Amino acid sequence: MLSETLEQGRAAADAALDRLLPLETQDPVSIHKAMRHSVFAGGKRLRPVLCMEAGRMVAGSLPAGIDELGAAVELLHTYSLIHDDLPALDNDDLRRGRPTCHKVFGEALAILAGDALQTRAYEVLAKLKCPAEARVRIVAEIARGTGTVDGMIGGQVVDLEAERTAPNAVMLEYIHRSKTGALIAASLLSGGLYAGGKDDAVVHLETFGRSIGLAFQIVDDVLDLTASEEVLGKPVASDLREGKVTMAVIHTLERCTPAERKLVEKVLEERAFIGVQHEQILELLTRYGSIQYAHDAAAQHAEIARRAICTFPDSEIKSALLFVPEFVVERNS
Repeated sequence: MLSETLEQGRAAADAALDRLLPLETQDPVSIHKAMRHSVFAGGKRLRPVLCMEAGRMVAGSLPAGIDELGAAVELLHTYSLIHDDLPALDNDDLRRGRPTCHKVFGEALAILAGDALQTRAYEVLAKLKCPAEARVRIVAEIARGTGTVDGMIGGQVVDLEAERTAPNAVMLEYIHRSKTGALIAASLLSGGLYAGGKDDAVVHLETFGRSIGLAFQIVDDVLDLTASEEVLGKPVASDLREGKVTMAVIHTLERCTPAERKLVEKVLEERAFIGVQHEQILELLTRYGSIQYAHDAAAQHAEIARRAICTFPDSEIKSALLFVPEFVVERNS
């Protein structure tokens, strides 16, 4: 049931995105090619799917026009990915197995493509086919979810600053909750608002979204360490190469010997596996139970999400959404 829901939602989101974005032949051609290159680079379309299905669960059927709300959220997500990949931030050459926007079109055009996706998203949000009061609140909630106070940009700033400070679990959870969880929560919350959901329903949807976002990012960090480059679509252990620690790494650093700690710190400082192999770090994380610890933490957040959805009346879409927490935790890519 969930796989069918995800596939149908992905197709609906892709159709809306194709309809809402300027064609590659539209002047100025270069910017529109760059925008489409990143938007249609693949991906799960998790945010628009969750947005649409939240609306369906609240309304009892899929509200007309909610696909455009989901598409606007995906445009904002893609703008953040373009900027994250830039040399000034994560400096990634690949995204989902394809060259990143700045590698194909140059840094200047990539920055502008991200800016253009953001402005197009808010243009779409301003024209949503729902009551004005709901539309205004949706815009406010999505802006909050992408903003600097407990939002996506704030999470990115703390993530950046964490590279120059001693890491800790509290800081890491803030990064996960803000950088990833906030926009996922806004996706569900806005879908509920679009469908006319009342405050209690919207609160439960936001809880579901924030918890799913935390679980999603924790699993993402584990996969960055354990999956293959073919599966990831980018180099293995990119976080360590960027000087970033994750939950599993913090767990090991709190338990390992001074000599073992130096191995991890060497990779973080040099931002490369020079003299220390990725396999050595992975063996340490496994031996101290850190990979399992991170998986267990993700499962706990997934359970909170599941309980939030349990408050809604039984329906097919509720049944499908109850599988989302398990999907997020058990996925391998």
